[in-house]
Amino acid sequence: MSGEVAAVVLAAGEGKRMKGDRAKVMYEVRGKALLAHVLDRIETLGIRTTVVVVGFRREPVIALSEARGAATAVQEQQCGTGHAFRQAVPALGDFRGTVLVLCGDTPLLTVDTLERLLVTHRARRASATVLSADLPDPSGYGRVVRDAEGDIERIVEEKDATPAERSLHEINTAIYAFEYPEITEVLGEIRTENRQGEYYLTDVVSLLRERGRRVAVLKTDDAREALGVNTVDQLQEAETAYTALAAEGRL
Repeated sequence: MSGEVAAVVLAAGEGKRMKGDRAKVMYEVRGKALLAHVLDRIETLGIRTTVVVVGFRREPVIALSEARGAATAVQEQQCGTGHAFRQAVPALGDFRGTVLVLCGDTPLLTVDTLERLLVTHRARRASATVLSADLPDPSGYGRVVRDAEGDIERIVEEKDATPAERSLHEINTAIYAFEYPEITEVLGEIRTENRQGEYYLTDVVSLLRERGRRVAVLKTDDAREALGVNTVDQLQEAETAYTALAAEGRL
């Protein structure tokens, strides 16, 4: 397992519920674009290779990304997170190592948690490691389903979940560490047989397990870090949480 780390940031979403005139990742918390907060964490980790996947109203997103030294890849049609990650593959070129996958709308992730994710991934010698969180109200999030031994079995999106799966409170934060290029072996096997007709990156968990590969999980100690911004209310919630986390010395 190589010590090299690259990052892929998924930042193509329109963010329809924001009801604004810009890409979702360009809305601001503490006077800085959501995407800029994520790029800050990547830079602090010392990651030199970063690819930002762009899509909706992408010109300002490209400008911000390239000003921070990141490459960009275009997702012309938003066909799911698995499809988005595929767009980054050409830009990763011959990279070999661990790829950290982040969402461009999660400004509260801490460097400490991302470092622990990478440490867990390497210690478990995993092909993939998922960052999870426990939420009192997990509505809207994919659920982490564990097997009898407590290992991750699969991730199921809420729209595809059974009532029993919806009752689970451990959610997928959509933050991952993948071994690369190993992950590309299963990307082509992702199908759109789900309620949204999209290519889910979460499907790689079960695909890797079917191949006998190890998939690990790290549960964050602070569920605030998992907050993604999809609405104006969540933007205000992120602003409040950021102030609290900064006061605690975590950001």
